[in-house]
Amino acid sequence: MTGFWNPFRDLDALRHEFDRVLGGLGHGLPFRSAFLPGMSARTYPLMNVYEDEDAFHVEALAPGLDPKALELTVQGDTLTLSGEKTAIEKVEPEQFHRSERATGKFVRTLRLNAEIDEKKVAAHYENGILSITLPKGEKAKPKQIAVSVKG
Repeated sequence: MTGFWNPFRDLDALRHEFDRVLGGLGHGLPFRSAFLPGMSARTYPLMNVYEDEDAFHVEALAPGLDPKALELTVQGDTLTLSGEKTAIEKVEPEQFHRSERATGKFVRTLRLNAEIDEKKVAAHYENGILSITLPKGEKAKPKQIAVSVKG
């Protein structure tokens, strides 16, 4: 499905450009925007992504999340991770001296460069790390072609 217009990709690129310009001027936002709609909702959780011959592997840094509140979906070559990070304790805003741990709903979409076998995806959450294994579909795996010699 290459070549079709994705407005969210364009908006995300524009947001990154604004962040770069404002950051360079020293006038960045005075708060983390990871959970603000339209600002950088797709930047949480932070992820490492790597691949081997058979699968893509995603390690998402997501401490403090209830794994039951996570939702993973895979369609074609796209992984979407969404959920909600809730506050640990109910504290009134005027009681805070400092609040650096963002809470709220998040969505993160990751497009991979190969079709995924959706039936074999596996995920587990341990010690604040969400590990996801995304096996490649048969079409995406390299094929060994035998060369015959005549003569």
